[in-house]
Amino acid sequence: QVQVVESGGGLVQAGGSLRLSCQASGSIFSLNTMGWYRQAPGKERELVAFITSGGLTNYADSVKGRSTISRDNAKNTVYLQMDSLKPEDTAVYYCNAYIRTHGGANIDTYWGQGTQVTVSA
Repeated sequence: QVQVVESGGGLVQAGGSLRLSCQASGSIFSLNTMGWYRQAPGKERELVAFITSGGLTNYADSVKGRSTISRDNAKNTVYLQMDSLKPEDTAVYYCNAYIRTHGGANIDTYWGQGTQVTVSA
């Protein structure tokens, strides 16, 4: 069994910063690409950024230059540092991880429960 748990959301003023964390735990054989998605009210879930096991990164245009994704493989943790936050960054942020479990034949995707980020004007 695998758990993916996010933390670090909250309320911040425009121009401020937040650092989100996401840790995967459980019967993990290999932890592959990890990423962050977000979903604002009335909108579809969208990719924010992802990072491969080798450290390659990709960002949505909307956050490029303002956000940095990183990971600590020893801790099975991915981080999202968000700076210069804007009201339009307000959303529930979800962590996603591609994991192969011990004894598992496939790589499956796991989601966290989400953490709310609210940016006030």
